[in-house]
Amino acid sequence: MGKVIVHNQVTVNGAFEAPTPEEWLELDADSGDAGLEQLILADALLLGRRTYEGLAAVWPHLGEDPAMGHYAERVNGMPKYVASRTLAGPLAWNASLIEGEVVQAVPALKDKHTGNLIVSGCGELAHTLAQEGLVDEFWFWVNPHLWPAGPRIFDGVGPVRLQLVAATPYRSGVVWLRYRPAGA
Repeated sequence: MGKVIVHNQVTVNGAFEAPTPEEWLELDADSGDAGLEQLILADALLLGRRTYEGLAAVWPHLGEDPAMGHYAERVNGMPKYVASRTLAGPLAWNASLIEGEVVQAVPALKDKHTGNLIVSGCGELAHTLAQEGLVDEFWFWVNPHLWPAGPRIFDGVGPVRLQLVAATPYRSGVVWLRYRPAGA
């Protein structure tokens, strides 16, 4: 059975969206390679509409970059499941719409896959999965910055008690924190 993992870059104060990534996102080789490795080892991506549209506009072109070729080939080829009330199929980028309600569809996807199902982004899909107890692990790549404004990860969600599974610090100051819901 697959595991649903919410996978996000955040600042120390929980911001996950800044005007430009260069303003807070630490793209050092060690943590960047580890994050990409976890992504390419996944079985599939679970995406909300906005995240799907953003990633689908960039990832297919990364295969042209020699440094990203292997990663892009894997990510572009893996299945993507998109939760949307407004998109109509068929979708590009090896993606398909989640049929029916997410709360019923995600357990079926977990049964279908043996590996990780990565939820990238922290919008309505991630919030719904967390509130419904459908997230097996939360992976936060905490960047050493404070951002004064912008959305914060999981605002309005909870309470959800988490148990630390592992913490991996990197030279850049990035810390990869892995949690699972307590009692899971």
